[in-house]
Parts: sequence; structure tokens; C-alpha cells
Amino acid sequence: MSHWDVHHPPRAEGKTFLVTGGNAGIGYFVAEQLAGTGATVLLGSRNAAKAEAAMKSIRSRVSDARLGHLELDLSDLASIESSVDTLEIERLDAVVCNAGVLLEEPARRETPEGHELMFATNHLGHFVLVHRLMPLLEAGGRVVTTGSFVGKSAELDLDDLQSERDYQPKRTYSRSKQAQMLFAFELDRRLRATGSKAMSVVDHPGGALDSLTPARPVHETPSGRKFPAGLLLQGKEAGAWPAVRAVLDPAVRGGEMFGPRVFGLRGEPRLEPVRGRLADADLAARLWTASADLTGVGIRS
Repeated sequence: MSHWDVHHPPRAEGKTFLVTGGNAGIGYFVAEQLAGTGATVLLGSRNAAKAEAAMKSIRSRVSDARLGHLELDLSDLASIESSVDTLEIERLDAVVCNAGVLLEEPARRETPEGHELMFATNHLGHFVLVHRLMPLLEAGGRVVTTGSFVGKSAELDLDDLQSERDYQPKRTYSRSKQAQMLFAFELDRRLRATGSKAMSVVDHPGGALDSLTPARPVHETPSGRKFPAGLLLQGKEAGAWPAVRAVLDPAVRGGEMFGPRVFGLRGEPRLEPVRGRLADADLAARLWTASADLTGVGIRS
């Protein structure tokens, strides 16, 4: 693939992108960088005040930014369809499935619908969202799913997707991110099988730390030494680069994965090989079936 300049991505006037979790963290920087291309960027967030603060911050850096807010709570599956119904657009050029939650506390938490909170928010919510958005993406839109470095090596347990038997927060988070990535690869296989013009692509941010992230009104960089972490890891602004490339690069093809160049942890985004469990089409298909059963939606069954 041709060289990608993270500081000068291609212009995207006339296009519309949705970034879930665009009000904070990596999602904020994805939205900020996409706004700089002239595209209309919608921030998917359940908190209107935080979305407004993020849009104000983006406009302070991109004076002509075209922004909007989609009220979206991915942990509440029943609300997603009504949220999508509020979109007054005929076409969506990409959705960046970025929003996620990582719980540190040892107690397992459930959504009102009875799903484990991290699995529901990170995977099931996006599974339902993409299903509802598909009519807007059919003309050639991209589904860009932000996984994680830890998700590449997780051991997803199809017999305990809700972590009911042995809940460990970090492991449950890693499994939920692997589920997202498996879903994205399976989605692209199904899109190809039906001849759809839409595509599904995966990205991951590598090692993105708050301490290495440039300050923004919605994000304060913690004080303290940045060495030696800066040698191996990066901030969330750089962590957004793989997602932005997956959205904008005309050379991107469905089923590909992008991550940081240096050991998959830091640096400019590059195409990565899809290996191991992420390449297990049978595992992905079984996860798809389980996700459809849990949510009641099918997407390209």
C-alpha cells in the first residue's frame, strides 16, 4: 500500500462519518482528525453535555468543523433502533465502532437487559447498531471496528460469553474486544458473499496512554515522567491514526486490519496480518449466531 501521511489525510468533503464514543479518549481524536478533512462527523454519545464539550473542543482546532451529536447508549440495546431513527441522513460513509467500557472493579455488573456490561457495550451494542445502520451504509460505506492489542490474544469462551462462571474484569474486557474484532471479520465475509458494496475493516490503537496524550479541554494529560513509556507506547491522538486510515484510505479493502507500525504498539498505521483466533472463521460464525440469539438481530444471516 502507498505511504500514508497521518498529518495530511485526504479531504472528505460531502461525506458523513459516525464515531461512537466520539466525546472522549481515542474516539475524540478520531472525530477531531476526521473533522479536519471537511467531512461531517457525528459523535455518538449517551451524554449530550459531554458531546457538546467535545464539539466545542474540536471547533477550537478546526474552525469550519461540521459536527453533530447522535444520542446513543450502546449498553441499552432496546434504545439503539430509536436512536438511529433520529438520523436525518440518506447515506453514511463510515461508522467507527469505537466506544467501549473497561471496568476496574471486581464486581460483575449487568445491563437492565441482563447482559454483562462490558460485553454488552463493547460488542452486542455495536452488533445491533451496525444492523440498524446497514441501509445507510449499503452504497459503499465502511464499518470500522476498533479492537485492541489485548483482544488479539484473548481466549473467547463461547460457552460463557457473559462471564457468569468466572468473572475477571480485564479478561472479560479482552474477550469483549476480541468478540468485536471477530464480528467485524465475519461481517465482511457476509458482505462479500452477498455482493454488497459496503465493507468491514478492523483497527486497533496499540498502547495508547493518557500520560502521552496531548491536552484537550475534554482531556487533561496527567503530570509525571513520560520516559520510558514513550519509547514503546503512544498517546491517544496517535492511537486514533489506524481508525482514521481505515475510514479514509482509498486503498483499504474489506477484511483488513490496521495497527501501529512498531510492534503493533506505537507509530504510524500499517496493514497487519490477520492471524490466530482472529482468522478462525468457524469461531467467528459461531459467535455471530450467539450474538444474534442474544440480541434478536441477524445482519446478513
